[in-house]
Amino acid sequence: MRIIQRQRDGVTVLDCSGKLSVDDGDKKLRETVEALIEGGETAIILNLRGVVSVDSSGLGEMVATKTSAAARGTTIKLLHLEDKVRQVVAMTHLVGVFETFDDESAAIESFRT
Repeated sequence: MRIIQRQRDGVTVLDCSGKLSVDDGDKKLRETVEALIEGGETAIILNLRGVVSVDSSGLGEMVATKTSAAARGTTIKLLHLEDKVRQVVAMTHLVGVFETFDDESAAIESFRT
């Protein structure tokens, strides 16, 4: 998995691409988000537009990362779930766990309300 970090209007956006799976992206996602939280970031968007697949380890890491972040005052939201990823998230009943968006501006604005 590849993760490119950028800032937009005070929100950290992580542009993710590749596979979010065991030994491929789960550890990288955890380490990236952990470093941001340690650095004081409180608003993070995971842009999953480039993620082509996700397995149970990837989903587990997304949930664990969100839970750990929330316990430390950081909010994580999802952006651009592609069809395959959206289906897996829906099948595992995680749709209600994450706030998801299809528009980056709306996702960023949601941190202000």
